Amino acid sequence: MAHLHDEKVRFLSEKANAIRGSIIEALLEAGSGHTAGPLGMADIFSYLFFHALKHDPKNPFWSERDRLVLSNGHIAPVLYAAMAHAGYFPIEELKTLRKFKSRLQGHPHREWLPGLETSSGPLGSGLSQAVGMALADRIDNGRTSRRYFYALMSDGEQECGEVWEAAQLAAREELHNLIAIIDRNYIQIDGYTEDVMPLDPLKEKWEAFNWHVIEVSGHDFADIDAAVEQAKAVFGKPTLIIAYTVPGKGVPEFEGKYEWHGKPPSREEAVRALAELRSLGGKIKSEHE
Repeated sequence: MAHLHDEKVRFLSEKANAIRGSIIEALLEAGSGHTAGPLGMADIFSYLFFHALKHDPKNPFWSERDRLVLSNGHIAPVLYAAMAHAGYFPIEELKTLRKFKSRLQGHPHREWLPGLETSSGPLGSGLSQAVGMALADRIDNGRTSRRYFYALMSDGEQECGEVWEAAQLAAREELHNLIAIIDRNYIQIDGYTEDVMPLDPLKEKWEAFNWHVIEVSGHDFADIDAAVEQAKAVFGKPTLIIAYTVPGKGVPEFEGKYEWHGKPPSREEAVRALAELRSLGGKIKSEHE
């Protein structure tokens, strides 16, 4: 994988901003869905789909592809937007989000959209799925496989016991090709995580489970890239990247507010949000302005 340079960072930043714009448009059309988490994870998804992942949008079932497992399925708008911008399906289809018979359900449905690795919804299960995939790859291809398995999780779902069961198994099996990423945005639907069920010190907890743990800014592409490169250089244990993100990133009206975890913008809020995003750069087109 090529290292980042200034031009690539600008490209990824513009892609992330375009993804954010598409998220706003899709949520407005749907009239329901999650806003804060998808906006906050746009940089991570831009980095994965346009730099890190070994994948082929024209051949989504390519056997040598990396696998991306989205555990917190409620942030599906950012996954769909990244896939559309990468060429898995037309960007125009994002307007069908959450509509009846749409391929873009509120939580990803694997059998309906090529390129989805899992169906997700119940929080806490994604890491188990990724561990199973990585373990199966070990059985099929041995320890020399160069395929990577990315498990994306929310911080709120660290409250689920299944996460820690999967963490134990991954460490025991020394799954060095498993890279988990936690969106550490400190919010969940009922409030701030540290009020609902304190998670810190999160890094030390995962280290106690014998994972290699790296903390990064989820909005700094060089930081993210260095963490992924470091993860790929670690053998004998899986890696967790704790990505500190701003929920609602890019739209000051939404940023840092847990109230935006599970609601879409109104038309007026969407227009303001798109204007904010356009000021940050990137190709953002909207029929609502």
